[in-house]
Amino acid sequence: MTRVPRRRAAQGRRPLVLVLPALCALAFLLVPLIGLLWRAPWRGLPDRLLNAEVGQALRLSLECASLATVICLVFGVPLAWLLARGEVPGRGVLRALVTVPLVLPPVVGGVALLLVLGRRGLFGRYLYEWFGVSLPFTTAGVVVAEAFVAMPFLVISVEGALRAADPRFEEAAATLGASRWLTFRRVTLPSVLPGVVAGGVLCWARALGEFGATITFAGNFPGKTTTMPLAVYLALEADPEDAIVLSLVLLTVSVAVLVALRERWIRGAV
Repeated sequence: MTRVPRRRAAQGRRPLVLVLPALCALAFLLVPLIGLLWRAPWRGLPDRLLNAEVGQALRLSLECASLATVICLVFGVPLAWLLARGEVPGRGVLRALVTVPLVLPPVVGGVALLLVLGRRGLFGRYLYEWFGVSLPFTTAGVVVAEAFVAMPFLVISVEGALRAADPRFEEAAATLGASRWLTFRRVTLPSVLPGVVAGGVLCWARALGEFGATITFAGNFPGKTTTMPLAVYLALEADPEDAIVLSLVLLTVSVAVLVALRERWIRGAV
């Protein structure tokens, strides 16, 4: 009878040698965000949000991030299915290659895109010579750069959902004569829809905050390729308060993503 209280007492002890570094880490993560909120120009916030340059960067960011997310959904969901269910050799290597953009510095990703899709790139030269299409330093280039960086977030999330899904329902559909495409549309996709939604939200948020690959591959041209992160970079020199306002918008989006996915994190913790 006395073991349970003793165990609880042991679990409830908080050694000072761990508490102090933990509090320092918490302060290190939260104090900069509190400083951003503290220095925000709250009184002039509505006017600054309605500023032409701020509104232009916000609109461009939302459009490009949304288009990049659509591209990631169209190509990323089949890729996640292939990694989770497809019987292909070297799946482990493929999975590792898919996750490379997660750890690759975004600037390096932008350089890689230039070498492949630039006017003199591996494939870009043919796009330009045959079709007159040039992606670098265009709005389309922003979408491509954001999709390249954000797609792994979607693929990993959907693959995890596919691996956790019960395959017996798909097997039952196959025994009833359903084709693989019909089974995927009517059985597999609905069962992993929460994972697809979560991955899509993470993908959109990552695309919205992309900086390195965008500025390297698409440049920084106001009204054309200047997204919110790039506008923050420019505003730091011209008008720091505009930089704070744009940073607040990005912070709000990040918090909204965490709130939208809170049930997913809670389930994962349990």
